Amino acid sequence: MARVLFINGGSEGHINPTIAVVEELISRGEEVVYFSIESFRDRIEKTGATMRTIDEQKFIKAFLSGGRTHLLERINGLLHTADIVIPSILEQIKGEHFDYIIHDSMFGCGRLIAQILNLPAISSCTSFTETKETFDKMLEKQSKNIPKEILVPINDEFKKLSLNIKNKYGVEINSYYEVFCNPAPLTIVYTTKEFQPDGDVFNHTYKFVGPSIGSRIQQDPFDLSTFKRKSPIYISLGTVFNRSIDFYKLCFEAFGNSEHAVLMSIGKHTNLGDLGIIPSNFIVKQFVPQTEVLKYTKLFITHGGMNSTSEGLYFGVPLIVIPQNADQPIIAEQVAKIGAGLQLQSQNLTQIQLREAAEKVLKNNSSYNKAIDSIKKSFREAGGYHQAVKEIFQFINK
Repeated sequence: MARVLFINGGSEGHINPTIAVVEELISRGEEVVYFSIESFRDRIEKTGATMRTIDEQKFIKAFLSGGRTHLLERINGLLHTADIVIPSILEQIKGEHFDYIIHDSMFGCGRLIAQILNLPAISSCTSFTETKETFDKMLEKQSKNIPKEILVPINDEFKKLSLNIKNKYGVEINSYYEVFCNPAPLTIVYTTKEFQPDGDVFNHTYKFVGPSIGSRIQQDPFDLSTFKRKSPIYISLGTVFNRSIDFYKLCFEAFGNSEHAVLMSIGKHTNLGDLGIIPSNFIVKQFVPQTEVLKYTKLFITHGGMNSTSEGLYFGVPLIVIPQNADQPIIAEQVAKIGAGLQLQSQNLTQIQLREAAEKVLKNNSSYNKAIDSIKKSFREAGGYHQAVKEIFQFINK
């Protein structure tokens, strides 16, 4: 039995794919100590892992101190979190032995801690992944739009923060890529090469295992019989960027009193009472068992988070993607590129545009089926969390 140090950030999209992986590791005899934020304690402890916490408020404050306008500033923000995360984790594991570490690919201190502890490292990538070449190309393109008087101080701060970490821990940082993408000798990617942009450029150290669809928080059961009727539509903006009352009301206008049964998930931050009169053909809930709902869905209107997108495609559902933030525009572009759905922009979106897009997808469903069936097949054959653990063991046993 090996002891595993698992380090992750504090968002649903980064936590959810790892839950089944951790359960599988533990079922096969590994002992897992999992660092994240307090709000995920119940979910992580249900896997059998030992849960330890990072101070969420201090982490967020440090991260935001880097700035939010440009990607380079957000990378500096990740380096600012080192003063919060690294001392806390090192203190909490003092005197303990670990055999290997698994860290999130976008959690800025993961690679640093692996180097400080001199542990075999595995990167857990819950979105599209990057090589140094693809990342540098993207960063160069973005940096061209940053005025020199802004870019120079950002680069100077990066050098200063990197030097501080070298002086404290003896670990060198050589590029923005190392901080933002946390490369490791093995990277587990929770999609397939068929869906990953430029999937053919990744070498054998990247293992594309497909969506890790396993345990989820159990929701209060509700009757899906009404939803299962003709042309059911499921609408969700995920768990983070979902405070969108205007959008929900737009959906009422687009699909209210239509032939469609519509199930809409609004998250815990939106009150049902703020939505006004709910059309009779709508079921509105703060939470739904998404993977169960998708089994009966004919169209999924989503924000394009990696988890939601992957689950929709895993169950063969065409998508309308309305990206809100983060990596969602890239995911939306890829969905449209492979022909598995449509991309819409939230800004200035009208009820007519939304309704027409939905009818286009539903009435021309066969034109999307080939692309969706191909991706669905690749997802289901990739192995998911079982394959992830297989790759982890093969790597560690070397």
